[in-house]
Amino acid sequence: MKILLASQSPRRKELLFSLGFDFEVVKIDCEEILPEHIEIKNAAAYLSELKADTFKNLTEDEVLITADTIVAINDTILGKPKDAADARKMLQELSGKTHQVYTGITIKTPSKTITETDVADVELEILSDDEIEYYIQNYKPFDKAGSYGIQEWLGMAKIKKLSGSFYTIMGLPTHLVYKILKEI
Repeated sequence: MKILLASQSPRRKELLFSLGFDFEVVKIDCEEILPEHIEIKNAAAYLSELKADTFKNLTEDEVLITADTIVAINDTILGKPKDAADARKMLQELSGKTHQVYTGITIKTPSKTITETDVADVELEILSDDEIEYYIQNYKPFDKAGSYGIQEWLGMAKIKKLSGSFYTIMGLPTHLVYKILKEI
C-alpha cells in the first residue's frame, strides 16, 4: 500500500522515514478547533481524526497517517505559541514542573480508521529567564506545542525526567505507527 503522511512537520517526516517506510507527504487544510468541553486526554486524537476525515480522495491502495500533539499542564492545553512573548509565558509555566505530552495518530484506509493516543510525562528542571531567552532566540519554537522540541537544546539540557516514549514527545508515537501499519 502507498503511505500518505498528512503532516508538514519535519520531525514526523524524519521519524516515519527512520522507521523504514516509503511515503508521500500530502497537504490537508483543516481548521483545528477543539470542542469546548473535550477532555484533555482526548484532544490530540480528536484533532488527528479531524484531519483524517478532511482527506476525501483516499484510494484502495493508499493508507493515510495524520497526527496531532498537545502539551498540557494543570488541566490547560498549551498550543503553539503566537509569538516570543507567548513562548516565554509557556516555558515559564513549564519550568520546574511535570507536564503531559499527548500525541494522537489516525491511520485510515478506505475501509477503516484506527485512532490511538500515546502520552508521556515530562519533568523540566527550572529554567532561568536567560535560558528561556536563549532557547527562544536560537531555536524559534513557534511551530511546536508547548513552545519546545525535545530533540533541541531545551530537551537535551533541561529535561530532568521523562516517562513514556521520546518519539511521542517529538510528535509521532513510532511504536504505535509501526504496529498499526504492520497489521494493515
